[in-house]
Amino acid sequence: MTDSVHILGSFESSLREARKNVLRMASMAEQNLEHAIRGLLTRNAELCNEAIVEEEEVNQLERLIDADSFEILMRFNPVAGDLREIIAGMKVANNLERISDEAQNIARRSRKLLKHAEISEVVLIEPVYEKALSLFRDAMRSYAEGNTELAMSLYARDRELDEAHRHVIREFSKLMDRESGQVKQVLHLIFMVRSLERVGDHAVNIAEDAVFLANAEDIRHLGHKRAAKRQRLEGETDELAEPEAP
Repeated sequence: MTDSVHILGSFESSLREARKNVLRMASMAEQNLEHAIRGLLTRNAELCNEAIVEEEEVNQLERLIDADSFEILMRFNPVAGDLREIIAGMKVANNLERISDEAQNIARRSRKLLKHAEISEVVLIEPVYEKALSLFRDAMRSYAEGNTELAMSLYARDRELDEAHRHVIREFSKLMDRESGQVKQVLHLIFMVRSLERVGDHAVNIAEDAVFLANAEDIRHLGHKRAAKRQRLEGETDELAEPEAP
């Protein structure tokens, strides 16, 4: 958020409330994802049920964020950093809603799996989940703290998640070849791993929004190398523009 002090206290309060709701939504989406995966790994259907039920609260919060953001835009006509704050918040909320959707998808498939005998290979999902969760948490940290360096680091880590995703898919494919009677159950696992890979994609989107918020720079679709180069050049330009100390 901009460091300037706003004349209208209600404007300042509205911005704080909008940001607080985005961070609250992130906490809820993370909890839903954790409940879905832990429900699968511990064979706890109640955790899966919680992830499914709580998804509606995430949806409601996204609608509230959108409504409040539009109200701010219409009432106060924010500019510069304040305008970016509102736009970035709405975009982050959209990605959070999709992450929670993926958590709900995992929870629904987990409940179906729990009706069958346990598959020992289910543990292969956990490392993929840990990578996706780490990306998600650091994406939100980069947004909350304005840490663009952390945001840029997510590109390489997302590629690591993609590789872990491909490795587990290969292992599950081998399992289907060996155990033809478990094809349906293994397919559920494959779709869950794909949901986790998409969580990483949404985390990268959030990190890109964090860069937009901090630097007014749209780095979407540039690719990690071009985006990093642009950020580096901008940093060098800023250093050259700084006046020398007397």
